Amino acid sequence: MPATQTSELARRIVDTAVELAEQSSWEAVRLHQVAAALGIGLDDVRCCFREKDELIDAWFERADDAVLQLADSGELAQLSPRERLFRLIMAWLDAQEAHREVSRQMIQSKLEPGHLHIQIPALMRISRTVQWMREGAGLQDAGVMRAVLETATTAIYLAAFVSWMGEDSAGSPRTRKLLSGLLAQAEAVMQACPGRAGKAGEKSIPRAL
Repeated sequence: MPATQTSELARRIVDTAVELAEQSSWEAVRLHQVAAALGIGLDDVRCCFREKDELIDAWFERADDAVLQLADSGELAQLSPRERLFRLIMAWLDAQEAHREVSRQMIQSKLEPGHLHIQIPALMRISRTVQWMREGAGLQDAGVMRAVLETATTAIYLAAFVSWMGEDSAGSPRTRKLLSGLLAQAEAVMQACPGRAGKAGEKSIPRAL
């Protein structure tokens, strides 16, 4: 099957699985049900996904895509790093808002005890997502400071994600308020670090948070 057709089929498989989960739950979805709903065989599903858990990865890849699309749009060019990170993290969350409950159930399935083979790759996925957010925000720190700021960004992103999963309001106002506050606190801490604040009288635009 040509790559373009495989990519389109993969998207349809994920869409169908999410729709079926909305009707019951993510736990209840089976790949043979997805295949039947699409009128394809299980071997067609296997050509795109080796197991059901890979559909979760594909679902969150879409949120990563939303982050990169926003970063490439030029909309963030005149914003401060803090504002860029806010927009990018919210873009990641907003990409899933129409199916928030299913996203929540997907995460819960990854947290089930005894699934280390799923949880370790999930940690790597978090790291990749944060890396793309930092790239999209144009952050430039290196060395030890980069590691510190990556850890801080990861903690802020995860705090926002946990808040978002527990919120049902359209537009996620509680999560937006939390995220804005956490980023502002992080920015204040970084500006207080020696050698990172702007000179007196200059408008300080920190390189990182």
